[in-house]
Amino acid sequence: MNLRQFYILVAVAFIIPILSSCFQVVEEITMRNDGTGDVMLTINLSQSKTKVASIMLLDSVQGYKVPSKQKIQKELNEAAAYLRKSEGITNVKTTSDFNNYIATISFSFKDVSNINNITKNILAQQKIKATNTSSYTYNKTTKTFSRKYQAVASAKTEYNKLKSKDKAVFNGAMYTSIYRFESPVISTTNSASNLSKSKKAVMLKASVMDLINGKINVSNQIQLSK
Repeated sequence: MNLRQFYILVAVAFIIPILSSCFQVVEEITMRNDGTGDVMLTINLSQSKTKVASIMLLDSVQGYKVPSKQKIQKELNEAAAYLRKSEGITNVKTTSDFNNYIATISFSFKDVSNINNITKNILAQQKIKATNTSSYTYNKTTKTFSRKYQAVASAKTEYNKLKSKDKAVFNGAMYTSIYRFESPVISTTNSASNLSKSKKAVMLKASVMDLINGKINVSNQIQLSK
């Protein structure tokens, strides 16, 4: 999952521990038939924007240091700088909306395997432990897109160490993955995923709590029309 996999907007992750209401993380991957593509990762705190705006006026909340907008932007810029140095990654862009508290990172890749471990490495730079691993492949011959996901066993253990008021942050939090293709989708292996009317996009939504507790696996193999 790219929340924590993101997935991913490390800068905004500094605000998450001091919230007490829901947030959304969205991962979008657009695959072209030649194996190249684009990624957009979004963290959306707009449902809590009034509360976040109030919190941003304080020095600390519940023992957490409240980051300034400049600090958040700096961390976002550092994540973008790392991406620009990554093999096969181009066209890196970021946006930060401090009125609605929405941040994005987007970039293009030469091969979908270029994005493997990127989030984990970005989080490691910020001394944040990754809570899952994901790897992506695309076979141009068979036109098969795959995502292999594995939760880290310590994720639930670390969650259980949190204070009740900190656990509440994750109530209502959602993760969404959207995969778009040039060719129609014939089949998907994850029963929780939904196919668009155009048959060229696959969406999967999951609560962050289900991911933490291992109740859902976002692995998927998507077969495209040849």
